[in-house]
Formats: sequence, structure tokens, C-alpha cells
Amino acid sequence: MLFIVAYVALAPFVGQIADSFSKGRVMMFANAIKLLGAAIIIGGLDPFVGYTLVGIGATAYSPAKYGILGEITHGDQLVKANGLIESSTLAAILVGSLMGGWLVDISPYFALAMCCVVYAAAVISNCYIPRLKAARPGARWNLVEMIKRFATACKVLWQDDETRMSLVGTSLFWGAGITLRFLLILWVPIALHMEGLLTPTLLNAMVAVGIVIGAAAAAKWITLKTVNRCIPAGILLGIGVVCFILQESYVLSYVILMLVGVFAASLLCR
Repeated sequence: MLFIVAYVALAPFVGQIADSFSKGRVMMFANAIKLLGAAIIIGGLDPFVGYTLVGIGATAYSPAKYGILGEITHGDQLVKANGLIESSTLAAILVGSLMGGWLVDISPYFALAMCCVVYAAAVISNCYIPRLKAARPGARWNLVEMIKRFATACKVLWQDDETRMSLVGTSLFWGAGITLRFLLILWVPIALHMEGLLTPTLLNAMVAVGIVIGAAAAAKWITLKTVNRCIPAGILLGIGVVCFILQESYVLSYVILMLVGVFAASLLCR
């Protein structure tokens, strides 16, 4: 809960943080905050503090991650880069879920230690991102004005038909994605009459395979001029999830979830 609260509470401010400094360095410090949070949890200190820090780091990281794309790519390359970022993010979530379940079975302490290792590797890798100039180095840090600007920006985005649908689509997608993850863990064992974690793990893996295929296809077939091709993918994504809910067959479940991954990657390239 605290992880999600950080995203909502800090939304008006993290954009300016990303624009006021080199985005590569913002990403590095954000990952360092996440590393600190994970270290607090593994150290046996207050886990609420640890999760809050991880949420703060993740919140600060997001706008820098997306903002840097516009500084290092342009045109159709930007569409491809955005698609790869979205797809790799979703793939990382799925793979992390698989690895997390496996590592927790071995040892919760070991799983947390691996989180620290991954965050440390992220900090190191961020050091190799080219140091770009800050987009708006002289911005004022008036919190009230920042909240007002954020509200105005949200209003402008909502008034545009295309951005409004993009916001709604993205929100519904991630909401459905989280729900699907819980279904794979809690509902699938009952629906498919199985025990253990192997089948949910394999189902998650099939989504990841679909994402890889969909990302590769989207990078080739979807450009700024043909971005509306993503709309059918979103519709088919919803149909695929509904069809999956009705399944009692292992094989069809694997196939449908792979297609869900393909459509998801295509949709996120918009």
C-alpha cells in the first residue's frame, strides 16, 4: 500500500525532479534509494520504511526513464524505444514474479538479498548512461505552484481525445495486469485443478514469451503514422483475457496467455 501511495503523493513533483537534473543521474539516485529500502528490509528494520523508500525511488525513476527517451531518440525511433521500455518493464515484472516465487521457496532472506543485488546492478548500469543536460535547470521549487501546474497538465491531457484514451487505456491495462497476476497465483490452481506453483509459473512464462514476440513485431510494424494499429491489439487483449477465464485446458491456457502477451506488447507501443 505504501509503495502505491508514493506514486500518487509524489506525482506532482517527480517530473520537475527529472527535468531539473541529468536524467541518467536521477535514475541512478532513484535506484540507490530503492537499494536502501531493500537493505532496510533485509536488515530486519521497519519493513514499512523500507517499502516506502522503494516506492519513492520507483516514483522518482519513472519520469526520468520515459523522459530520457525523448532526449536520445526521435521520430519512429522514439516509438520503438517506448515500446521496448514498456515491454521490458512488463517482462521484468513477470520474470520477477517467477523468480520471486522460486527464490522465496528457497529462502525469503535470499530473495531479499537478490533484490539488493539487482538494485545495486541497476545503480552501476546507470553510471554508463550518457550525462545529458538538464531539461529545465532553473525551475522554481514552489510546492503549491507545482501542484497547480500538475493539475493543469492533467486537465489539458484529459481534454485531448487521443491522450485521454491513452491515459484510460494505460490505466485499465495495468489494473487488469495486476488482477491477472493474482488470478494466475490464486485462481488458476482451482480452475485447472492443479497443485503447486509449477503451472502458474509456466503460465507467467508464456505471457513473457508473448511479450517478446509482440515487442519485436510492434517495433517493425508500428510507427508514429500507424500508431492506431495498437487499438485492435487492445481489443484482442481484452478478449484473450476473457477467453482465458473460461478455460479448463492446460494447452489452450498456454496458447491464450502467449497471445495475451503479444497483444499487450503491441498495445504498449502506442
